[in-house]
Parts: sequence; C-alpha cells; structure tokens
Amino acid sequence: MRMIHHQQQAYLESVSEQESIVADILTKEAPDTLILTEHPPTYTLGTSAQESDVLLREINGESIAVYHTGRGGEVTYHGPGQLVCYALIDIQHEKDLHLHVQRLESLIINTLQDFGIQSERDSRGIGVWVDGLKIAAVGVRCRKWVTFHGVSLNISPNLQHFSGIVPCGMRDAPVTSMHQLGIKATRQEVEKRIIHHATALFPSTL
Repeated sequence: MRMIHHQQQAYLESVSEQESIVADILTKEAPDTLILTEHPPTYTLGTSAQESDVLLREINGESIAVYHTGRGGEVTYHGPGQLVCYALIDIQHEKDLHLHVQRLESLIINTLQDFGIQSERDSRGIGVWVDGLKIAAVGVRCRKWVTFHGVSLNISPNLQHFSGIVPCGMRDAPVTSMHQLGIKATRQEVEKRIIHHATALFPSTL
C-alpha cells in the first residue's frame, strides 16, 4: 500500500487529489493508497446531510468552511488535531462496501487499543465510540468498486467546533478525543500504528 502524508490540506485540494488517484487506480496506474492528512476547520455534508445540521459557521471568532461532499453519511467536522485517513482501495475482488467500512472501524479500534483505549462500534451509527462518546467518524464513497474518503480520528481537535453541527445527524452523540481521555499521543505516534494496522487489514494491497 502506498502512503501519502500531508501536514495539512485545504479540503477541496484533498478531494481533488483523491479523485485523481481513484482515476489512476481504476486504470491500474496507481496502487491502493492511504492518505494521512488533516484539514483547517471544516464542516462537510455527506449525501444524507441536511443544511439544518449546520448550526453555526463561526465559533469563538473562528470561521469554519462548509462543503458538500459525495461521501455517504451526514455532517461531520474536520480540523487541526484530527487525523484524517483517506483509504483509496480497489475492492473489486470482494465487492463488499460494508466489509470495507468495518475494516476502517477496525483500523481505529486496533490503533486505540495500542494506546490503552478500549473502543467499540455502536448501534447508533457507523464509526468508533468510547463509553458512548464518538472518537472517530467514517464516511466513504465508491466508484466502480474503488473506495475513497475514509475515517477521521480525534487526537486533539478543538472539540468546541463540534458544537456548530449535529454530528452525524445525531443530537445525542457527544464526541471525545484521545487527549480528552488522557492519552497525549502525537500525530506521528498515532500514524505509526495506523500504518501498521492498515497493512494487515487491507491484504489486497500487500
């Protein structure tokens, strides 16, 4: 699996990069790719999102960009301190998008386990949760069985920024982060474990 690292990207720049790589994967000109990045404060609306789920576009004097995106799901937040993992994977041999989503969840569950955090899936929706608090959101899109978008893990984001949305369409879904849970891991430390687990969870890319 090819790894691409960005310290930070504008959201639309990231979407453009994903589109280009997916096109290359479809023509066998690029391998499966994991992009590790973060974004400036941004709200993204998935295909099931309502405009009314964006409650505020400015918090404590800081403007938050809003974009519609083609991924599944509702509205979510991206920002500094949140590691976004975009998984551009050819699943033609499986044709099972639910399995892909489960692998993304497992990627985060296994990574958090390495830091002593017990996390799980929750019947309220896809993603990863710790004691009823959401720590990672999943949203994917698939084109001719090549996936893009992915999963975002809260390491140390400004959690106040989540107050400007109804996260994932659920008003009873408060969020948390690794730092809020007392684990002061760096992005570099988290990325190392993400990469380790990704190579095991996505065997088609080996």
